[in-house]
Amino acid sequence: MKRFFAVWAVAVLMLFCCGCAAGGPQSFKVQNVDTVMGTVLQQTLYISDRETPADQEIALLLRKLEEERLSRRLETSEVSRLNQAAGEDSGSAVSDFLEEVLKGCLEIWQKSGGAFDITLGAVVSLWDIDGWASGENQGVFAPPRDEQLRKALESCGCGRMKIEGGRLYLPEGMELDLGAVGKGIALDQLLVYLREKNEITGAVISLGGSILTYGQKPDGESWSVGIADPEDTASIIGTLTLEGEWFVSTSGDYERYAEADGIRYHHIIDPATGYPADSGVRGVTILAKEGFLSDALSTACFILGEEKGMELAAGCGVEVLFVGKDGRITMSEGMKAYFTAAADHSRGE
Repeated sequence: MKRFFAVWAVAVLMLFCCGCAAGGPQSFKVQNVDTVMGTVLQQTLYISDRETPADQEIALLLRKLEEERLSRRLETSEVSRLNQAAGEDSGSAVSDFLEEVLKGCLEIWQKSGGAFDITLGAVVSLWDIDGWASGENQGVFAPPRDEQLRKALESCGCGRMKIEGGRLYLPEGMELDLGAVGKGIALDQLLVYLREKNEITGAVISLGGSILTYGQKPDGESWSVGIADPEDTASIIGTLTLEGEWFVSTSGDYERYAEADGIRYHHIIDPATGYPADSGVRGVTILAKEGFLSDALSTACFILGEEKGMELAAGCGVEVLFVGKDGRITMSEGMKAYFTAAADHSRGE
């Protein structure tokens, strides 16, 4: 967890400090840092009513979403219940909310040629990825064996998941894991909340590697979002300058990882192999108008690599930026309108 906090410190610094002037006479700036959904929640809110406990309400909303809907580990959640019912001939009732999410995941799975897959729970468990961040493994890590991964992959594959008549049918042994899209889903829900709160005039919310900007600052300046440098996470490769409602998600091999015998294994698993993806990139940032898309596609594009990832992003109507293993920065044409490279990171296109 210490490593995770360090990785995002630079993003938080840029997020909160770049162009963030104090609010005017009728605007109060509220900042808060918390831990929710197994990651860091950062909030900067501009509120017209000092008494509005919006920062607390946002944290509670996210905890409720995790506990009731998205968590694979908490028995109280719908995803956990659905996993428990895997293999049952009658399937399991699925809520309208989660049915929409799962259908969206199936669409991205199809468009990405299987690179984005939410049925890798069994594989994720073998790698003990949750333990990397929580420290539960106490620094002891051994990668799973090839035969273990092959066996686990036999129970995976979105194409084997069926949704019909308000029920979900999972084959025996399959486990849903929404970790690759959960933060984006959560930020979509927060946008609904912010739109209903007239007293919140502007906000920037960071949930791990996903960020939501909303409204505007009292001084009218744009939001500035820093993108961490994979080689040195205490610095940035550049910033995105944004107006109004945007979602930014970054997936990188530096976010969560473990080491064994001098080899570093990161948390972004390639469904084709069961191993951490090796596509020639170290970080992918997606800029979109929907949190679900930004989060899902940052994972999919990381796994696919630059060429295929660029095609996927274009087909889904989002902007994308890649940082290669050689440090080269490439991006979609539309991303260039928002991105400004840091002074010492003007490499690439």
